[in-house]
Amino acid sequence: MRHGSIPGAHGRVRPLTLYGDPVLHAAAGEVTDFGPELATLVEDMFATMYAAQGVGLAANQVGEPLRVFVYDCPDDEDVRHVGHVVNPRLVEVDGVVVRGPEGCLSLPGLEAGTERHDHAVVEGFTMTGEPVTVHGTGFFARCLQHECDHLEGTVYAERVTGWRYRRLRRQVEKASWRRRP
Repeated sequence: MRHGSIPGAHGRVRPLTLYGDPVLHAAAGEVTDFGPELATLVEDMFATMYAAQGVGLAANQVGEPLRVFVYDCPDDEDVRHVGHVVNPRLVEVDGVVVRGPEGCLSLPGLEAGTERHDHAVVEGFTMTGEPVTVHGTGFFARCLQHECDHLEGTVYAERVTGWRYRRLRRQVEKASWRRRP
């Protein structure tokens, strides 16, 4: 039996920020207030991630330029990892570099082969200010790197190269959700 509340159960679903929005392309600011507003943001981010059927979500993807991300992501052994990190720092990436399919809730319906290390370590804090270290392997390592990139203002599409990049650009141009000038 599970004890405690389910993340996102009391949150509200927020609109997703889509690729091209300036908030996705700027580094997010450090969180300095670990009060109830941060707890509400984390809860809302879980609710939004689950509603969009994602495995991770950064605060700037809901229009908040703060260094926070949430995740509910399996690793390659199908072990589920659920949590959040405030003011995360990607402190280690190593192992084999794997090109695998990667998508993003800010580019709905699209994905491209993206290179990521198969091991990552992130350090940061919980929403109550407690230090936390998260280790990820395989798909979960990809998720951690992806969310840390978001908070630096980088979207996975900017890591894709060659023909994969050209194909992804064409798909973005044709996407029904694309912001048009």
